[in-house]
Amino acid sequence: MLKLMKNSCWFLLFVGVLSLNAQQLQTKESPTLDEPKKAQIVRSADGQQGILQPVKTDPSRDPVAQSDANKLEAARQRLDVAADVQKIVTTQDTLEATIASLATQMMQNKKMHTTKPVLITSFVRLDNLKQTSEFGRVLSESLINELSNRGFNVIEFRGQVGISINEQGEYFITRDVNKLKQNVENTYVVVGTYSRQYKQVMLNARVIDNASGQIISSSRATYAHDLREDCVVFKDCQPPRSIRIMKE
Repeated sequence: MLKLMKNSCWFLLFVGVLSLNAQQLQTKESPTLDEPKKAQIVRSADGQQGILQPVKTDPSRDPVAQSDANKLEAARQRLDVAADVQKIVTTQDTLEATIASLATQMMQNKKMHTTKPVLITSFVRLDNLKQTSEFGRVLSESLINELSNRGFNVIEFRGQVGISINEQGEYFITRDVNKLKQNVENTYVVVGTYSRQYKQVMLNARVIDNASGQIISSSRATYAHDLREDCVVFKDCQPPRSIRIMKE
């Protein structure tokens, strides 16, 4: 009987040891992600104690993310500036303001000396660079005034060798090439195109170096006339339809 009790005690002790080892193993392998990190106590050389806090990672300090954020902000600012330019500078509701916008942009964008002669040509249709209209001629004539007042050395290349006179008046400028000078000194040339669109006309102008072909300055503008039929602006509306009345 005594031997049986002794064996039972040894068996209970063995089971207890196994249970304790299993609990320790489970505690060691269990995840501790949800547990807050304990602050580490450190001791300095002079014996003073301090708490070393765990370091937290700040995503905003990531150099790659910060660079992308800067690029995004720069792109947003450029879009805002482009929207303001379109609203204030390039889109006008009168022809006078549109011409002034073209001249102002040329002055801001220019990379040239104002002392070099500049001649201005008629604006032409975008789909036909050899065809113009009264609208295109008005644009070029008005730009002569605008650019001259802004310091450009504008020259009148249509001047004749002499002045012609008839019963209606006296003339100096002409489009007859036989009456013009055969050569024009090295100059800048202003060229422009226009494109008719619904309720607006898009204009593009540029200053070109006649010797090298380099674009010295450029500008664009939108004349928002808000007319359903722009033939009123270009004076090419079809005549009204007429009905002939006949006797039966």
